[in-house]
Amino acid sequence: MDFFFSRRRMSGLTFRSTKAHWTANLSRPCSHGPTGLFVPPSPPLDPEKIKELQRFITLSKKLLVITGAGISTESGIPDYRSEKVGLYARTDRRPIQHVDFIRSAPVRQRYWARNFVGWPQFSSHQPNPAHWALSNWEKLGKLHWLVTQNVDALHSKAGNQRLTELHGCMHRVLCLSCGEQTPRRVLQERFRVLNPSWSAEAQGVAPDGDVFLTEEQVRSFQVPSCDRCGGPLKPDVVFFGDTVNPDKVDFVHRRVKEADSLLVVGSSLQVYSGYRFILTAREKKLPIAILNIGPTRSDDLACLKLDSRCGELLPLIDPQ
Repeated sequence: MDFFFSRRRMSGLTFRSTKAHWTANLSRPCSHGPTGLFVPPSPPLDPEKIKELQRFITLSKKLLVITGAGISTESGIPDYRSEKVGLYARTDRRPIQHVDFIRSAPVRQRYWARNFVGWPQFSSHQPNPAHWALSNWEKLGKLHWLVTQNVDALHSKAGNQRLTELHGCMHRVLCLSCGEQTPRRVLQERFRVLNPSWSAEAQGVAPDGDVFLTEEQVRSFQVPSCDRCGGPLKPDVVFFGDTVNPDKVDFVHRRVKEADSLLVVGSSLQVYSGYRFILTAREKKLPIAILNIGPTRSDDLACLKLDSRCGELLPLIDPQ
C-alpha cells in the first residue's frame, strides 16, 4: 500500500542480509514507540458518557460489535483517516488497488518488497486494553459476535473466537491461481532465502504492514511463487477496489439480525463494506452506539456517540 509516514519521526527499519543472517535495526523511533503517535486528540473522559455506555451494555443481551482501525492505533498501528495523524492527512499517497496488484508483476514486486521489510514490526504488534476488554466480554457471554474491518489479527491474539475478519488477515497468504493458503511467517523465510544479499531501509511506516521504499530498492527484490502451482501470491486481504466475499457478507448480516444492539468501536464507517451492517441494524431498529474519535458516517443513526480512546473507555465498562 503506497504510503509513507514522516521520515523524521518514523524511519528506523533497516534490513541487511549476509546469506541467511538477517538483522533489523530499530535504534531509531518506529511505530512501536509512543502508542499515542497515531491516535487523534480527544476530550477527557466524561463520567456521564461512561454511565450512558454502561447502561447501553448492561441492557444488551446479544451485542454485536464492529471494530475499525481506530481500535488498533493505540497498539501503534497507523490508520488512514484519523484527523491530523492518519495517513490521508499526512500524504497524498493512496493504498494499492486490487486491479493493479492482479494485473501487474512490478506492482506485486513493489508491494511484497515493502511488506517484507514492514512485516517483522507489523506482526509483532500486540492487543491493547480495548482488544482485551472485548475478549473478556466474549468470555463472559456479553459479546454475541465481533466483526472487525482490521487485518492485523489483534482480536485473534487477544483470544476472540466469535469473530469475522471482514477484510481478511495479513497473517495469511493466498495463491491467486490455485487458492493454496500459506501462513505469512512461512513466506517471510522464503523471501529471505531468495534475497540473501538484498538490503533496504524503510523511509516510514504506513497501515497494514506497508513501508515506503524507493523504486531502486525494490528493483532487485525477488518474489516467490506458489509452492504448489507456481501462481502469484497475494495477502488474504481485501484490497481497495475489491469486494468482500458475498458469503461472508451474508453471514454477518445474519449475525446482525440475531443481535439486540450494535456497538461501533474505532471506525468512521466511511467504507461501505462495514457501513452496510449499520443500515441493516437500523432496519431492524437496533439501538446503535458509536465509540470513535471524530465524526462517523452513522452519527445520526446512533443513540449514543462517544469521542474517547477505545483503550481508555472500554476497560471501564462492566459487561456483567
